[in-house]
Amino acid sequence: MFHRLKRDIRFNKISKIGMAYFFTVIAIASIATIWSIYLESFFHNASYVGFAITGFTLIGVLAYLFFIPFIEKNKKITLVLISLLFLFISYILFSIISNIYVILILGALMSIFTSLRVSSFGILVRDSAENRDVSKSEGFMYSVMNSGWFLASFLAGFIAQKIGFKGVFLFAAMMILLSVSLFRFFNIEDERVSKRVDKNRFKVFFNFFKNKKRRIVYALGSAVTLWWSLIFVYIPVYMIENGLSDLSVGLFLGIIMIPLIFLEYQFGKMAGKHGFKKMFLIGFLALSFVAFLAFFISNIFVLLGLFIIAGIFVSMIEPTMEAYFFDIINESERDKYYEIYNTTIDAGYFFGTLPVAGILLFLPFKFAFIYFGFIMFLNALLALTVKDAYEFKRK
Repeated sequence: MFHRLKRDIRFNKISKIGMAYFFTVIAIASIATIWSIYLESFFHNASYVGFAITGFTLIGVLAYLFFIPFIEKNKKITLVLISLLFLFISYILFSIISNIYVILILGALMSIFTSLRVSSFGILVRDSAENRDVSKSEGFMYSVMNSGWFLASFLAGFIAQKIGFKGVFLFAAMMILLSVSLFRFFNIEDERVSKRVDKNRFKVFFNFFKNKKRRIVYALGSAVTLWWSLIFVYIPVYMIENGLSDLSVGLFLGIIMIPLIFLEYQFGKMAGKHGFKKMFLIGFLALSFVAFLAFFISNIFVLLGLFIIAGIFVSMIEPTMEAYFFDIINESERDKYYEIYNTTIDAGYFFGTLPVAGILLFLPFKFAFIYFGFIMFLNALLALTVKDAYEFKRK
């Protein structure tokens, strides 16, 4: 698989971006591995953790709207580096501060700069990809990122077990520093800026949803993140409540990335040649079945194995979703609408954390699976309305 990947994506700009960003992913994934159990160590309640992450999510949504003109008029690589340097500072502060109120403030600021990083990096990747190779480039980038998640989950679990959460934050800070150094070493540039800046953020937001294609891809993209909110927010807390260790959480989150590492690049290529609709339909239907089945499983290890298998179906829709979004907009819409599309990350986390936090106040954990299964099934029905795009026909 990696021989074919190397042959298809040569050491060009996309490859350099992927190599530099790989260490950023290790940093982010390390924190994501421990984030919910780190917050749980203060709140001692899974529901409260969900409410806190929902608050960070809402702040992230507002940040996306605020950054629209900022993204349009600035070089994307500059914005990526600014956001990474803030992450570096934040991780250092997390390693030395234990006051819950300061931690919540830092978490809110981190959500703001995460919005800047995600949008500017996504546009940087799209600007660096050929029109015929958007799905393939996105698949490659997701393979790189998932490799980082795989490695980081093991490392973060081990560090948390041996040293503690502060050790994970320091490790993540070092990875960010290495990533910034590689971006500068490769001299990666992105000169494209918009000549016309849209200052009316809310007008841009509402214009985005006037288009049916954009509404559909927004809903589907939110569902992908909603699934990850289950895996990264609630499953780790559920594991700790069932007597498993921090290291076990890291092992689970690492193993769950294996199908994505090997399959996302291939599914990205397939979508570019054969269309997106079948990928979306099969992926969401399968995730719906997995979630409903999980309701009936009481053995924690069987449950974790089921979610690892579900990674196969996530790999069908995660990289292809973003590629499909870029396929249905033109270059002039890229800067302003990609910001709006990226609120799918926060929308998914909002609808994946807040309702479940409410459910867990009154019902056992397994009822959360019914909720996720129902949402995945609705998105499978929505996938039937997708109009296919075929990249291989483009020049």
